[in-house]
Amino acid sequence: MAEMKHDFSGIGMTSARTRGRLVERLRQQGIRSEAVLAVMGNTPRHIFVDEALSHRAYDDVSLPIGLGQTISQPYIVARMVELAVGAARRDKVLEIGTGCGYQTVVLAQLFKTVYSVERLAQLLDKARTRLRELRISNTRLRHGDGFVGIAEAAPFDAIIMAAAPTYVPEALLAQLAIGGRMIFPIGNVDQELRIIERTEEAYIETKLEKVRFVPMLPGLA
Repeated sequence: MAEMKHDFSGIGMTSARTRGRLVERLRQQGIRSEAVLAVMGNTPRHIFVDEALSHRAYDDVSLPIGLGQTISQPYIVARMVELAVGAARRDKVLEIGTGCGYQTVVLAQLFKTVYSVERLAQLLDKARTRLRELRISNTRLRHGDGFVGIAEAAPFDAIIMAAAPTYVPEALLAQLAIGGRMIFPIGNVDQELRIIERTEEAYIETKLEKVRFVPMLPGLA
């Protein structure tokens, strides 16, 4: 599927030079998908953080977004999304942990429909507002438990988890399409990024690199 075009230029986007530096840095860090690089350069990360931190929005760092949560560093978002777009299809993606909605917007430009689950109602309300402001219409946000997923919308071509569980949730594996990919951090203190690919016969898990995410918690708040 060709990536959808959104014009975000009318919302105080930072300079083309700043965005260009971000894309070049991601390229140097090993991101190869031109579609993902284009979307990362187009998405206004500064509107997803507090105004006091907006000058750091295009640095390659995670930043606090309140309630003990963070917006992931651009590299790790690009890395996970690049892995996701390598799935057999790009029809439906499930995001576990909407957070501020930044990764949701990135995914919305690359997948036909984005389903996203967030356990913290306060964060979800803010994300909904931002997505409305950006006129993103192909997202389905839900206040829910990420360990449960959204069974009625399954199967998903890709599942991305923005928080780290200590085990692989069986419910999410069951919601992954054949030919689909689940990209997730796992662990407590020592965390690593992993990918599980579902074939006709099996689930194939591959360990990738060390990462640092907030813990994935059950229930609603």
